Amino acid sequence: FFGGGMRVVFEKDGVFLHTSTKRHQDQDALIPGVIRLIEKGSNTVVQWTPIEESGDAAQVAYSKKDPSMNGTSQVEEMFDPGYEPDWAVISTVGARPRPQEDTSAGGSRSEPAAETRGKWAFAVSLSELKSIRKSKPGLGWSYLIFITQEGVSFPALHFHQGGTKALLKALCRYVVLAMSPKDSRLYLVYSHNSYALSQSFDELQLFDDGSPDLVSRFFHDPYTATFGGFSKVTNFFRGALRPQDGPRQRPQGEMAAEDEPGFEVITCHTDLGQRPVVEREEPVSEQEWEGHLDAAGRVLNVDKLKQRIFKGGLSHEIRKEVWKFLLGYFPWDSTSEERQALVKRKADEYFRMKLQWKSVTEEQERRNSLLRGYRSLIVERDVSRTDRNNKFYEGSDNPGLVLLNDSLMTYCMYNFDLGYVQGMSDLLSPILYVTQNEVDAFWCFTGFMEMLHHNFEESQEGMKRQLAQLNLLLRLLDPPLCDFLDAKDSGSLCFCFRWLLIWFKREFSFQDILRLWEVQWTGLPCPNFHLLVCCAILDSEREALMNSSYGLNEILKHINELTMRLNMEDILCRAEAIYQQLKACAELPRNAQELLGLVEPKSETPSTDTETSPPVLSPTRGSEATRPESMSPSQGDSSIEILATEDTSTAPT
Repeated sequence: FFGGGMRVVFEKDGVFLHTSTKRHQDQDALIPGVIRLIEKGSNTVVQWTPIEESGDAAQVAYSKKDPSMNGTSQVEEMFDPGYEPDWAVISTVGARPRPQEDTSAGGSRSEPAAETRGKWAFAVSLSELKSIRKSKPGLGWSYLIFITQEGVSFPALHFHQGGTKALLKALCRYVVLAMSPKDSRLYLVYSHNSYALSQSFDELQLFDDGSPDLVSRFFHDPYTATFGGFSKVTNFFRGALRPQDGPRQRPQGEMAAEDEPGFEVITCHTDLGQRPVVEREEPVSEQEWEGHLDAAGRVLNVDKLKQRIFKGGLSHEIRKEVWKFLLGYFPWDSTSEERQALVKRKADEYFRMKLQWKSVTEEQERRNSLLRGYRSLIVERDVSRTDRNNKFYEGSDNPGLVLLNDSLMTYCMYNFDLGYVQGMSDLLSPILYVTQNEVDAFWCFTGFMEMLHHNFEESQEGMKRQLAQLNLLLRLLDPPLCDFLDAKDSGSLCFCFRWLLIWFKREFSFQDILRLWEVQWTGLPCPNFHLLVCCAILDSEREALMNSSYGLNEILKHINELTMRLNMEDILCRAEAIYQQLKACAELPRNAQELLGLVEPKSETPSTDTETSPPVLSPTRGSEATRPESMSPSQGDSSIEILATEDTSTAPT
């Protein structure tokens, strides 16, 4: 501990500054020093100070002993940030010189050599760092170079006694370190927030249909250790599936038995009965839709209309209107006049929020890492690669891309806590394509996000819960398939992660996803119908999986290659048939009944869904982000962008 509320959380001696770049350095060119990581209130500082070679040697010390470090063991662990983004979110405050820490026993130094060495001392706040460059492996002593936002590079620090990996590990308690794919020796530094989640998705390449190596994605995820201590490449998903520090819960109706070596575990499964055959219907036509509107424009027989949408979907020409009801933008009982007034109010509200980020000056943005990061992630990464094979978004100067970007940036102002996470552009793209209007698309998107926001929360508790629920349903429906997947280390259902995250957006064709989403938006025939869609997909591939010699790698590869090859109508028929089969089962376990909305939950009980664990490679968020004050625009945004009427050649028949 230092005075003034400072606490040393990491310290390492034997860290030399080389003042000469000559290959054979003389002794005066090597300045020994100690590097420290110091907490100063809410700020954390990296500090290097020179010391006398005869002084007391400092030791590696953590304020909180890490069991994996075995105290102060000099054995270094391999440091692997686990993901390789090519962007960083960091503050642009320049490095400021700080007074040298006095480390001598007598206080001040009077020797000329000490004074000369003292000028090399430096300290820099982690919030001011842009990147950290490491040495090339195998070439002399390991060194690190700290680089600030303003491009100031501090002298290289050479770790003669090792310790670079230990320091990087300690830094990860306060910031996220991301290895740049363009330079494997460069770690980008950015603050901990929802970007860590986006980066895990990006490294897993959940949204990259062209990635050839699916399995390697599962090695590099910053949430792996958080979600459980399981081995092999499915660590992330095993933890997401199973509650921490607890065994897998068997579905009700399955006899619990001790899994003793040498004995077969015999279980008793529920007899679900025969699965019925269901058929799809024709889409709701424009004439049928108009028949559901009264003279004032109110929608009549809403339940009957939803049932029709569930069974057949919508004709494309009425999607632009009906989606606004399905996504909660328009109330079902509103009149045409009321909806016109609502659109006007919502347009004003939208452009007020849009003006907030549009009005930020370059100087303001330089000090706003959050906004700068969102802009970088949305513009440079996601929008530029979202549905670019669709005519609506193709081309470099496509106005659809501008609206996609502006709507997502405005959502960051609408939902400060969640902000933007990779995958949201996939959810907005079809909505903008259908509505052809920036304002309408935005408010429909917010309604969609109300349904799926838990998928993008940093703790990923929503995804963990859904994977556990899917596991429960699949074990009821097909125990042999689950046993097969378990035997192949695939029982975690890791391959369903992307399905659930963005509601199958990358698994079906663009036109099929329009139909699938509007069916699911009805909320019929039960809550969590999307889980039954997952079961239906696995059911359709059951024979291909079980009648093969597939191992884990082959299973993951097979499932990934289903993209754009699934028959959407067949999957919907299977999913509905599965629901009817489960609903008709008199002995269906109660937890499954609750999951399908067949009975009311008994009571709200505490569960692991409310417990969160801090990510391993980034610090726990100390407090909720403060919502910035809204700007008061002096005038409205006159650049209301309405897309031209859709080219009928791109509409489905």
